[in-house]
Amino acid sequence: MSDLPFTLDQLRILKAIASEGSFKRAADSLYVSQPAVSLQVQNLERQLNVPLFDRGGRRAQLTEAGHLLLSYGEKILTLCQETCRAIEDLQNLQGGTLIVGASQTTGTYLLPRTIGAFRQRYPDVAVQLHVHSTRRTSWSVANGQVDLAIVGGEVPTDLQDSLEIVPYAEDELALILPAFHALAQQESIEKEDLYKLDFIALDSQSTIRKVIDQVLSRCGIDTRRLKLEMELNSIEAIKSAVQSGLGAAFVSVSAIEKELQMGVLHRTTIEDVVVKRTLNVIYNPNRYRSKAAEAFITEILPLFSSQELDRKLVEPAVAEESLEPPKVVESVEESSS
Repeated sequence: MSDLPFTLDQLRILKAIASEGSFKRAADSLYVSQPAVSLQVQNLERQLNVPLFDRGGRRAQLTEAGHLLLSYGEKILTLCQETCRAIEDLQNLQGGTLIVGASQTTGTYLLPRTIGAFRQRYPDVAVQLHVHSTRRTSWSVANGQVDLAIVGGEVPTDLQDSLEIVPYAEDELALILPAFHALAQQESIEKEDLYKLDFIALDSQSTIRKVIDQVLSRCGIDTRRLKLEMELNSIEAIKSAVQSGLGAAFVSVSAIEKELQMGVLHRTTIEDVVVKRTLNVIYNPNRYRSKAAEAFITEILPLFSSQELDRKLVEPAVAEESLEPPKVVESVEESSS
């Protein structure tokens, strides 16, 4: 076989169909016509002399040969992307793309500031931010779809040997109360006071909820004794509920900066208890790391390290408004696992 029986465009189309579940949605996502997509698939099947899709159902289902080609095709496309970015690096950070991943709270409240600082130094580098659960983000890093990520949850056990996991910062989980709550008038409260409060939390299946419960347990707080008033599916909804007087909650300090400045929430200190979790930087040491990723890790992240994190989170971001914001490619609700 002297010539390859497929093109990169055909692999991109195959991947799009598998992802979107139909030829029409794949065509829309690639900004081409559906007949053009169908023709490319027909040509590909003829060149390979095997069917790639079962035509019987409503959803486009891959055959065994289709799954095999998709598996190798994704690796080929990822390697092509790495090649292009390696060539772009020759321009010495005068272009190219940096793809950063993050778990929910980190991606919503911390990463925009670090990306803003990076864009201030390297305005010609395009930045994409992928926000997902820690598990999905970790797989994206392992597969080479994301350059690096900052996560607050536990990296899946089956990926821990293949990823570099570097402790980055301590993120405090603050107890917040309505500004008008009686306990908000006290400088601090006792641990036993927690069991008298009504609490608002994320759904019990959410990754962040599990992390918070684990951290609270390590701090000697019996989460089974906490009175759960309601479960919501996002940090923003929890903050609004607390602000309205519906209960108390534990949230990352990075999520309450504006509310504390406005005085609509009260951050309460618990005597002899500091609730913290570790944020980790993860990357795949076996994949090409671009100059942009290297600069982000070595120049920008130290500015928001453990010693500086609390101070940076309450300072205005420098010149962020003058720069194009990072492109958020995908995001999911807090309740994702």
